Amino acid sequence: MRIGHGYDVHKVDPAKNYVILGGVKIPCAFGLLAHSDGDVLLHAVADALLGAAGLRDIGSLFPDTDEKYRDVSSVVLLREVMRRVRSGGLEVEYLDATLIAQRPKLSPYVEEIRSTLARELEISVERCNIKATTEEGLGFTGRGEGIAAHAVCLLREKG
Repeated sequence: MRIGHGYDVHKVDPAKNYVILGGVKIPCAFGLLAHSDGDVLLHAVADALLGAAGLRDIGSLFPDTDEKYRDVSSVVLLREVMRRVRSGGLEVEYLDATLIAQRPKLSPYVEEIRSTLARELEISVERCNIKATTEEGLGFTGRGEGIAAHAVCLLREKG
């Protein structure tokens, strides 16, 4: 077994009216500022997978200085990460992730996010856990200045 941890954060962009989290578009009074679609959850998951596989981080694979990644869907990036994980003879055993946001309210979307992520990771929904929390008004996420995500995954060798 191998374990990996990922973390990502993006600032609020008041010019947008939705966020994308776990590949799910969520209506919101703001968006997230990013070179890609700003999906903090998928970015954290990708880094967890890459870390467990002993590969470099998401920023080295998909740099924000490369225009081909401008506004790219993070699902596309995650699929490339999964291709690399599988080509290394590994598969996902379990994922646990936490979204940290004061707003929007994420509980109505957690099951859709979970299903989407499980499908992309090629695991059962029971092996994909997604949680959402606030920070009770504390810190940059609590003040509504951004959204963050942590992810931990277990990989195992195929076979």
